[in-house]
Amino acid sequence: MTPLPTYERPPVTETVLGVQFAPLPGFTVAHLGRFWAEIEDTYPTHEIHPPLGPQMEQFEGPPTPSQVRVALTAKPRVRGWFIDAAGAELIQVQHDWFVRNWRKVTGAERYPGYEDLKPRFEADWRRFTEFLDRKGLGRPEVNQCEVTYVNDIPQGEGWSSLGEAHRVLSSLAAPKREFLVEPEVEIVNATYVMPEKKGRLHVVAQPAVRTYDRQVVLQMTLTARGRPASSSEEDVATWLDLGHEWIVRGFADLTTRPMQDRWGRIW
Repeated sequence: MTPLPTYERPPVTETVLGVQFAPLPGFTVAHLGRFWAEIEDTYPTHEIHPPLGPQMEQFEGPPTPSQVRVALTAKPRVRGWFIDAAGAELIQVQHDWFVRNWRKVTGAERYPGYEDLKPRFEADWRRFTEFLDRKGLGRPEVNQCEVTYVNDIPQGEGWSSLGEAHRVLSSLAAPKREFLVEPEVEIVNATYVMPEKKGRLHVVAQPAVRTYDRQVVLQMTLTARGRPASSSEEDVATWLDLGHEWIVRGFADLTTRPMQDRWGRIW
């Protein structure tokens, strides 16, 4: 296998490394507060949000598009966000999810690289599982791992109108039209099954407005999700590496050579 493609100026604006696990019946909002007390030195700010709903890759029946789900349950649940001083790194915790994000806040932040972000996730995940052990809540039974990369490609950098996504995305060949005018907008929503049904890669590309500067962008989100061989740290790490590889190689397959040159791909 050839080395993973790398870029001098990747358009990454947010990353997610996360695990979903079987719900912990005894986990309450009080545990969120106690856990925050242990990590407040690293994550001094907190927010409360509605919980994420379950996400499970199934391979029987018709495929369903990837989407964000908010859980509605009879028993109120919440999700805690614990944010570092710069606002660029945070962890999200609830009774069946643990997620670590890196994101651009001002636009000046540089993407740290997976080789730096993965150990940070592993350290925080270990800290959380040790907390659960001490509180008698048991070890989480991981049933899904997730890696997400959000890429923002600003309007005017390789493309101009919302109907020119084909200049960025190689899967949208430049159209040959005899009757239709240029499309008002081009959107991609695709899924790819990994070998041996180890998971899926979900790809969504659509126009968006970037939060920190209100710039119109083509936002390309790649999410790899699947079940690890077990809940062990080693098997979770192995699956995260697989998901990251699928995102990086998938991004290279799905974007055009001129855009990759613009991002400084090291060939």
